[in-house]
Amino acid sequence: MDTPLSTIAVVGLGTMGSGIADILARAGREVVGIDISEDAATHAVTALEASTARAVARGRVTEEERQRTLARFRTSCDLRAAADADLVIEVVPESYETKQEVFRALDGIVRPGTILATGTNALSVTRLAADSAHPERVLGLHFFTPVQAMKLVEVVSSVLTDPRAVDAVTRLAQELGKEPVAVGDRPGFVADGLLFGYLNQAAAMYEAQYASREDIDAAMKLGCGLPMGPLALLDLIGIDTARTVLDAMYAASHDRLHAPAPILKQLSEAGLTGRKAGRGFYTYEGPDSAVTVPDALTPGAAGTAGAGREVRSVGVAGSGTMASGIAEVFAKAGYDVVLAARSQEKADTAKARIAKSLARSVDKGRMTGEARDETLARISPAGALDAFADVDLAVEAVAEDLEIKQELFARLDKICKPGAVLATTTSSLPVIACARATGRPQDVIGMHFFNPAPAMKLVEIVRTVLTADDVHATVRAVTTKIRKHPVDCGDRAGFIVNALLFPYLNNAVKMVQEHYATLDDIDTAMKLGGGYPMGPFELLDVVGLDVSLAIEKVLHREFRDPGLAPAPLLEHLVAAGCLGRKTGRGFREYARR
Repeated sequence: MDTPLSTIAVVGLGTMGSGIADILARAGREVVGIDISEDAATHAVTALEASTARAVARGRVTEEERQRTLARFRTSCDLRAAADADLVIEVVPESYETKQEVFRALDGIVRPGTILATGTNALSVTRLAADSAHPERVLGLHFFTPVQAMKLVEVVSSVLTDPRAVDAVTRLAQELGKEPVAVGDRPGFVADGLLFGYLNQAAAMYEAQYASREDIDAAMKLGCGLPMGPLALLDLIGIDTARTVLDAMYAASHDRLHAPAPILKQLSEAGLTGRKAGRGFYTYEGPDSAVTVPDALTPGAAGTAGAGREVRSVGVAGSGTMASGIAEVFAKAGYDVVLAARSQEKADTAKARIAKSLARSVDKGRMTGEARDETLARISPAGALDAFADVDLAVEAVAEDLEIKQELFARLDKICKPGAVLATTTSSLPVIACARATGRPQDVIGMHFFNPAPAMKLVEIVRTVLTADDVHATVRAVTTKIRKHPVDCGDRAGFIVNALLFPYLNNAVKMVQEHYATLDDIDTAMKLGGGYPMGPFELLDVVGLDVSLAIEKVLHREFRDPGLAPAPLLEHLVAAGCLGRKTGRGFREYARR
């Protein structure tokens, strides 16, 4: 175990195995790729030839360096080709029987000091090690796909693992340009332990026909800054693989959030396993293609929603950051905007905030001074809601308190003209409760903007069971005109984004609470392994722990799932006044301004 890891065997040359072989050969290691399928071995060589050719074309390596890399990679269909390896990495299918068969065979082939690493992301490393003749040399080495691009590697120890083996593979990961994170042995480890619960909930949301696959994916990309939507990611990972991971997680946790959504079983057993099969949640040009093609579930052309109502003027109620941001968005798009607050002074302050925002856009070259002046001229600050008498669309952006919103909607019902659309920007409260405070619930709808409104492209459009079709069509058309992306969802807690985001954040808190991993390791794992722009604890501190707790309580109350109960650690921090960046301390401490 103390010798350099110069020769490395990769057992299993699927997408993951080929990617691991690629980065090892490029890093100067002698690599033996082993697969029972000659086609898989040939495909791995072809993939390395193609990737290195692209590197030459981009000027990253010379042709001579490319040829040396190709010479370092050889393939075999015989496991005995691993005899001289210092490290063997198996990435065969996620099955105890298959992996144990490989490890038992390797015990009789490799040297006693050779390290054996499993690439599992779901199965017990301890169980695999215990079945080996030398359990101390067995560990987990979990890469993420695409291997060449993803920086995270989880190094998984069992209670039997020799620390020298951990040190050796950790150094290797660093030499490969990866970020190794040390974790204990439990299904899913850190990144997949958080990621797959979220993916499972997205699949269940789609199966319940709450939202379309396109809207679920768009919501999470635009609302959370993720590189892929959850259903597209399931197709990339493999729906059968996801089901296996979730089965293992559920067996360990008995958390209903980990119980695989029935649609995962249905698709898997039908052979619709995602990109590799050419069809999963989406349909692709062919097996292993990343290009989607229209199918029976693809939304029809724009304009099929029916005719809406004419909107020339918009009223925005509120004086906070969200209200001023929404008013700015509408004014930029050419609408006349009435910005109403509880006093004329507050309304003027809100308009001044918009002026500063527009000035920054001018300074950055995003708009002209003339456009800024025209935008500001369209905004009329008012100290009372009475100014909404002639608006075609009224948007409330006041405090997230149901009584306050209901009182405001009752007043809008009396003030706004017949036919005006009334919209709430609530992120967690029932839209129907606002609608029932009026005598025209058919005119009420949700328009959930994301903060900061001028920058964030997503708007969740929330229909109640009473919302009129032409009101829905109106708001979709308006959302498109203000250059936002509309997604449709029903009136239930969390809508799309918060219903998927906050259970993931809550599970991250539980992971720390159980001392499984540190804040830093979890944040690193989700940024590097999941492509998240912020780690869960960075995001919780930005959102505010009190706000996060309130949303999680709403979700728990609505769905009554024990797995959605807020983590006690989150409740304790809120009770202590540690609310995140705004108080200078949350999960981390911040310098006071």
